Amino acid sequence: MYAVGLQRIPFAASFPLHQARFGVKCSSSSFGHISFIRDVAVTQPPENLQYLLKMLQTRGETIISPGSRQGLIPLVIPLSANLSGAVTALLRWPTAPAGMEMPVVEVRKHGVWLLAKNVDQYIHRILVEEDAKNLSESNGALFHASSEAGKKLYRRGGFAESQISNVDIYLLKEVGLFPDVLERKVKRHFEQGDQVSAMVTGEFYTKKDLFPGFGRPYVFNAEVLMKSVEICLHLSKFIF
Repeated sequence: MYAVGLQRIPFAASFPLHQARFGVKCSSSSFGHISFIRDVAVTQPPENLQYLLKMLQTRGETIISPGSRQGLIPLVIPLSANLSGAVTALLRWPTAPAGMEMPVVEVRKHGVWLLAKNVDQYIHRILVEEDAKNLSESNGALFHASSEAGKKLYRRGGFAESQISNVDIYLLKEVGLFPDVLERKVKRHFEQGDQVSAMVTGEFYTKKDLFPGFGRPYVFNAEVLMKSVEICLHLSKFIF
């Protein structure tokens, strides 16, 4: 689970858990999410939320009502559900860390996972990953759904022009830091036999100012250290 140490919140009563299933909404439901965030969650809605909702629907997710909260923790505002049953949502902090006022998260059966620090960063990431696909795999629908917001955040063709072969490296350099991308970076270091770089990246992942309020970096780094110990013990059999 990602989220740890969440405080009790004064507006929790405003997030009732309904006993109904997720309510299905069409792409025009952005007004419902925006008014919910403004009037119920009592905070400023992300400027480009309506475009993210359109993009989520375009890639096959089902837009759900922000008031459909069965089985969800009180701090999340649901946006959409994918075929696996995971819910893409916004996290409404009691006291938001700087730069993470409303991060985009994925609510799974056993935890809350950070997808991006904010809506714009997530839109940017989706567009880069779509652009990195072969032309035969991308029909441009996500770029169309992102509309003006997408044009401001990313220019189509930018990934190819950068001549960076790995999309994860491009994301880290040009878009921002993402937990899953850093974890894949650590795993690649191990696969390449570079244990030192794996440990350094794992330690970097836990810096308190990178993903404040989320516990996953510490859990993952503990696994990295355990793996490093196992490798050292295995190698010691051949040395001594």
